[in-house]
Amino acid sequence: MSNESTSNASRGAGRQDEHKQMLHEGHDTQHAPDAKPVPTGLAVMTLVIVLIVFAALATFGILSRIHHTNVLAKSTQELAAPVVIALAPKQGAASDTFSLPGNVTAYTDSPIYARTTGYLTKWYHDIGSHVKKGELLAEIATPELDQQLAQAEADLGTSEANAKNAKAQAQRYQGLVNTNAVSQQDTENFTNQATATASSVKSAQANVERLKQLQSFEKIYAPFDGVITARNTDIGQLIDSGSSGGATRELFHIAAVDRLRVFANVPQVYSHAAKPGIQADLTLPELPGRRFPGKLVRTADSIDPNTRTLLVEVDVLNRTGLLFPGAYTDVHFNIPSNGSTLIIPSASLIFRSQGLRVPVVKDNRVSLLPVVVGRDFGTTIEVLSGLNEGASVILNPPDSLVEGEVVRVVQPKQTKEAEE
Repeated sequence: MSNESTSNASRGAGRQDEHKQMLHEGHDTQHAPDAKPVPTGLAVMTLVIVLIVFAALATFGILSRIHHTNVLAKSTQELAAPVVIALAPKQGAASDTFSLPGNVTAYTDSPIYARTTGYLTKWYHDIGSHVKKGELLAEIATPELDQQLAQAEADLGTSEANAKNAKAQAQRYQGLVNTNAVSQQDTENFTNQATATASSVKSAQANVERLKQLQSFEKIYAPFDGVITARNTDIGQLIDSGSSGGATRELFHIAAVDRLRVFANVPQVYSHAAKPGIQADLTLPELPGRRFPGKLVRTADSIDPNTRTLLVEVDVLNRTGLLFPGAYTDVHFNIPSNGSTLIIPSASLIFRSQGLRVPVVKDNRVSLLPVVVGRDFGTTIEVLSGLNEGASVILNPPDSLVEGEVVRVVQPKQTKEAEE
């Protein structure tokens, strides 16, 4: 037992010695010059930096994704908005010079009819002939009328003879009634007979004069200075005056062309400015570059309810004969203006049930403004009221455009090219 205890004690002591030796060797190893210490603080700092970098990258990715999402939404919204072109209106001219279609008419125009019935024996002027007042145009043969006149003159002679005889008888009886040689009744009968026969003479004379007047219409004369514009008869044709119920026919047509009347319809908006005395020039498509001065002489003083226009007359001298009655002309009026009108493209107008509208854009939103328009120049139109000079008017607006709608405004090509 003692030997075993001794042996165990020896082995325990040996193990303690070995443990002390290992501790000693480890202590020596820590203090050895070749050993490297573990950098605990640097590792923590490195880990923090890595975490910060990862957090920054994650935050950047999230923000970038949010930004791209917002940009995509904005782009989608912008692309969904209608694309429009906006233009600024132009200021109207200081004086209103506007053109209207006009109809040229002769200053005096008259058809010539026959007043008596017969056959045309001769005509002296054809179309295009310039005639003077009282100049002979044609002659008509009226044999029946001549016979009627001869009969009426014979009846007049008979009436005059009867009246002369009745007058003599009345005078004779009036001288005898004072001597009681004849009765008072017979005297009054002869006196009344003389009065009646005198009236018959006057009737016969009136009939003769009537037939003479009709006979004078055998010769057709020009009623005024002018030009023959139509001849609708020829030699040998039967001329009917219409007195017997037959159809009348125009023989000649004459027009005075030294001065012409031009009629035009002025819009209601200029009706008060179109006063007699203002100048109005005429141009014709067949005479380019030529202007014929005229003057507004009178108006109808009444607006046509169908066209809402005022009929005006412009007189123009035509001594050269270049202007023809019945021609179409452009009448250029020059009237003072208040200078408050604006000119916009005609394609900018929108017709709504509430009336005429002009779409304008401000801050990419549409406003439909009610306006009052004036002259229509074709591609452009005049706006009298309802529009400001600094407004941005939409060109060719879509029909679906509504109040307050968001749009995308682009510049027209002409503007971009001008800027470049």
